[in-house]
Amino acid sequence: MAKQKIEKTNAARLLDKAGITYELIPYTVDEDNLAATHVAEELGEDIATVFKTLVLTGDRTGHIVCVVPGDHEVDLKAAAKASGNKRVEMLHMKELLPTTGYIRGGCSPIGMKKRFPTYIHSSCMEHDHIYVSAGVRGLQLRIAPADLIRFVGAEVAQISSPMQ
Repeated sequence: MAKQKIEKTNAARLLDKAGITYELIPYTVDEDNLAATHVAEELGEDIATVFKTLVLTGDRTGHIVCVVPGDHEVDLKAAAKASGNKRVEMLHMKELLPTTGYIRGGCSPIGMKKRFPTYIHSSCMEHDHIYVSAGVRGLQLRIAPADLIRFVGAEVAQISSPMQ
């Protein structure tokens, strides 16, 4: 069986241009289950290595990006503190595409319409590589955390806690 050609996303092209090593990993999308846990199962990877990208709005800084493990939820107080806001809230779903250029389930921390302050959960440093969305549903980027942090200018912080 011939190997299927994977279309490069804008995020992948930006990493290529910067000379950063990564791997594109396809997975089967379930439109009824866009959760990171499903992505981890499809990849056959530990959920602790599959990170989700969430966009929030701060009362002082405007939009911020939080990249957290798939089995975590953003701690709004911790994210506010890390980003210099008094409070933050999740961006409304209808605002995600116009703000970032990405849709739910395909939001990558790489290649958004604008560069937003980005915060990544400190647990990323416990892994040789992590997975983040490549910018479309059904495709993940496997990348070294340090390379991702450097490329997007992220700050490492305790911004999430395990889901109950």
